[in-house]
Formats: sequence, structure tokens, C-alpha cells
Amino acid sequence: MTTSQQPLTTSPDRVSGSSSPLAGKAALVTGGSRGIGAATAVRLAREGADVAITYVDGKEAATDVVRRVEGLGRRAVALRADAADAREAAEAVERAAGELGGLDVLVNNAGIGVLGPLGTLTAADVDRVLAVNVRGVFLACRAAAGHLAAGGRIITVGTCLTQRVAGPGATLYAMSKSALTGLTKALARELGSRGITANIVHPGPTDTDMNPADGPHAPAQTALTALGRFGDPDEIAAAVAYLAGPDAAYVTGTELSVDGGHAA
Repeated sequence: MTTSQQPLTTSPDRVSGSSSPLAGKAALVTGGSRGIGAATAVRLAREGADVAITYVDGKEAATDVVRRVEGLGRRAVALRADAADAREAAEAVERAAGELGGLDVLVNNAGIGVLGPLGTLTAADVDRVLAVNVRGVFLACRAAAGHLAAGGRIITVGTCLTQRVAGPGATLYAMSKSALTGLTKALARELGSRGITANIVHPGPTDTDMNPADGPHAPAQTALTALGRFGDPDEIAAAVAYLAGPDAAYVTGTELSVDGGHAA
């Protein structure tokens, strides 16, 4: 087992009674130490939620996210957990619920991308990508279902490549993320009677350290969008926050594209 036994830092106990839409709620954002995950963790805290995040290697970055969340007056916890490990993927949910006193929102953000021509992808590549992008998400959802009550939310981060694949090299990544659409719709049906919603957000090209807007592949990606630009992680986080909040109570089983018109 490689997960840490203690959170990096914590802040005061959860409070409710605020006008913030997520006041009194507890959220887990997997892969929340950077990029879209970090932006989502901070946005949910700004909306009033206490937030747990998972990370694998970026302890310093995770610590920074915790500080930013705490700076908003919310409780924060960072947990080391590798989504590729079946036990850790599920245990992260249990640990987050234990640290925060419950769980109301699960954001499945952790994911990896292995791109390249079909013939260059190895069996090890397939196993790793499916372990993180599919199995880890399924196990986190299953664990979260045991904690979520009416009003609970499961929100998964997909990709615009499930809507439109404009070039070669994305077979494995697109396949893995497409599986999450089926999972989301099935979860919506299975958990709907309990008042729990499940939705998936499909980001377009987004400016992160893994895919910077000034990177070598950026011009081609930008040209594929209707808006002619990369998205900002905060724009993706805003969509997640909407789905996590009370205004989205009647939204479930839905694919929400935040892609700058990539699929238009």
C-alpha cells in the first residue's frame, strides 16, 4: 500500500448555513493536484464545499491546492492514491469520507493519456490506461455510492475526443474515455431512484502543464475549435461546479461538452 496515512494539512471543521450553494458539502476530486483537477477543487471550495484531493507524485502541488482551499475558509485534505491500483482507487473514497465526515460529491478527474499509432501501443499501455481511466473510475464510483445520499453527485471528466476524433493516434485514449460515457448513463439509471445524479464533462483542448496552450501541438488543436483558442481549467471547473450544485438537480445521465466548439 502506498497511500499516506495522514492528510497533508487540515483546516477547521465543516460549517453549514452559508448562502454558498455547496455549503456543508464534502467533495473528493481525484487527480486534484494540478490542471483541471486543481481548478475544480478550488472552485468547489469557493462554492462552499470542503474538499479532498488525490495525487500520485505531485505532493508539493497537492499541498499548494490544500492551502488555496483553506485560504477560502474550507477544510482540505490531500491523499496519496494511485488510481491504477484497484485497492487504492476504492480506499481513497473511504479515506476522503472519513476525513471530511461524509461524501456528497465525487469528481472523477484522474486520468492518463497514451497517444500514438495503433501499432506502437503495447499490451502494457492498454492495461495501464484502462486501469486508471476506466477501472479506477468504476471502483471509485462503486465506493462513493455507499456514502452518497439523496442530492449526491458523481461527475466524471471525459474528453472531446469521445465526440470527435479529428486525427490518428488517439485510439486507446478515446476508447478509455468513451467507456466513461456508458458508465455515466448506467449510473444515472441505477442511482436515480436514490436522488443521486451522474454526469460527464467533455473538455476540449485545455491549457494545462500536460497540454499547454503554447505547446508544439497547440496550433493544430486550436484550429479544431470553433472559438479558435484553448480553454482555461477554470472554465471546465465552472461546468463541474454547476453539475455539483443545486441548479443541476434535474440533470443526470448527461454529456456536457465544454470544448470551444471542437465537436461543432
